[in-house]
This record gives sequence, structure tokens and C-alpha cells, in this order.
Amino acid sequence: MTDLTRDMTDMMPRRGLFGRFAGAMVLGLAGFATTPVRADTAAAPSDGPDWPGVLKARHRQVVDAYDANSGFPLAFAYSFLAPNAGAATAVVVLRHGAFPIALGSEMWRKYKIGESFKILDPETKAPAVKNPFLQPKPGVLLVDDMAVDRLLANGTVIGACNLALHVQSKMLAGNAGVSADEAAKEWTANVVPGITIIPSGTWGVNRAQEGGCTYCAGG
Repeated sequence: MTDLTRDMTDMMPRRGLFGRFAGAMVLGLAGFATTPVRADTAAAPSDGPDWPGVLKARHRQVVDAYDANSGFPLAFAYSFLAPNAGAATAVVVLRHGAFPIALGSEMWRKYKIGESFKILDPETKAPAVKNPFLQPKPGVLLVDDMAVDRLLANGTVIGACNLALHVQSKMLAGNAGVSADEAAKEWTANVVPGITIIPSGTWGVNRAQEGGCTYCAGG
């Protein structure tokens, strides 16, 4: 037997192997193609609430409030709205260190939020024992209309991070002498009316941008 004949003989089993493999692939693909596709009747998983909803104003901006920052995230929302003369919508996402702005004053007092998070009341210059950005006295804030209640009244859409709610309420539950679960329930019940609890702050920033908002870092 010549070397050429021997080489060809040695290659035949391997060719047979590759042929069988290719044939199996073809049969598999044919079976896949002819198998009827079963309709998926299960409901698609929810990716969260319809928030911030349809924003119809010509100008739209989301303020990413990740720190209380002396209320400046609220001031940024106001400063966006003011020069646009009714042709704008502001969206504010309260997350991380800015989340407490979403809570009523009783929660600030009971859970010692100002003291714990080192948030000063601009009126007293001391750790806040009430929400200093909610219904403040005239002249206390840089601009009266940057108050949470004023912004809400003027159509600002505000969302508050649910993750921050649970993490922070658990952290401060001991200040009120309650369990973590009790604190979370109480905080949820005492979010400022008009503010929506959203799955997370970063989720909210994403949804607002998908809704056509430009981005403003709130600090």
C-alpha cells in the first residue's frame, strides 16, 4: 500500500465521523424548524410601574438627587422650571442620601433623621427635627418655591427610592424603638402625599430619561 493510499484510508473514518456529526446537526435543525412553536400564554414579567408617566411638556429634565445637599436638588428643579414659563416638566428622583426629603416631619422627629444623617435645618442651623424642605416658613429656603410641597403643586413629578426606604428605616429603627419591619411600614405610610415610591432610584433615573428627560446631577 502506498503512502497516499494509506493516508486516504486513514482519513475515511474521520470523514465518516464528521459526516455523521453534520447529519445529526441537519436533522436536529430540521426537527427544530418543524416543531410547532407553542404560544407563551404566561404574562410577561412586570418591569415596574408606569412612572413618571407621559411627560407632555416641551422641556423635560430629571434631577438625580442622591444627597440632601442642603436642598439643592429641589433648587435645581425650580431653576429649571422658572425660566421655561410653563413649558417644562421637572422630575426629581430622591435616592440614597436624599431619600429623607420624601418623608413627613413626624418621621424626622421620631427617627432622629437630621441628627443621624447630619442634615441641618436652615432655619435653626441645628440638626433637623422636622423635614426642613416641606412647608417651611417664608424666607427660610433659598427660594420659597423650591419647597417639596410647592414643587408638587407646580406639577413636578417626584419619585422616592424604595430600596433607600427599607435600608434607612432599618438603620434608624432603633432610634424609635421599633423593629425594622415596623419602621419600613411607618415610613411607607408617611411619604409626603404626591410623591411616588419607585422600585429604586437608579430605576427612576433610567425611566425618566427613557421618557425624554435630560439629566441633571442633584448632588
